[in-house]
Amino acid sequence: MALISLEEAKTYLRVDSADEDAMISSLILSAGVLAKDVGRLTDEKWDAVNAEPDENDGAEIISLRAVFRVAVLYALGYLFEHREEADHHNLTLTLRSLLFSVREGIL
Repeated sequence: MALISLEEAKTYLRVDSADEDAMISSLILSAGVLAKDVGRLTDEKWDAVNAEPDENDGAEIISLRAVFRVAVLYALGYLFEHREEADHHNLTLTLRSLLFSVREGIL
């Protein structure tokens, strides 16, 4: 289970047809990896955030999931709309701002 499903992504992007499903799926993965990297999450913590919600999830995971959903949707929308001329530096700076409160320090 991904943090953002294909159907959620298509609704967010206002895409009605299945013509771009493969590209959108790829962008969901790319946006997730970018958000994980900018948020400085470990693979283990990202796996917990990106997993199917569980009633045993702690407050930290629930909070991280909410913040990362916004970040992934933002990155997805940006990459979709600017697929030919994306400014990855500006995208990264915006993601840093969105994820500032949850970015983990470098050990």
